Amino acid sequence: MSENQELELKVKNVLEQIRPYLQADGGDVEFVDLSEDNIVSVRLTGMCGNCPHSQMTLKNGIETAMIRAVPEIKSVESVIM
Repeated sequence: MSENQELELKVKNVLEQIRPYLQADGGDVEFVDLSEDNIVSVRLTGMCGNCPHSQMTLKNGIETAMIRAVPEIKSVESVIM
């Protein structure tokens, strides 16, 4: 397993731990990509997808937890598809 694959596995594990909190509010998060410069792209779905507080959830919740658990990660960004 490559270093990038190991990092991606860690990222997905953190998202799995965060997911129940988002689902409790009718939302969810999906992993989209891990860039070469360690920026995680996610898609906020359900109620999180159009919530006015989604950026706060993304930065103060998901990104903070991600960087705490996986210090190699530089940021978490939301993508719209």
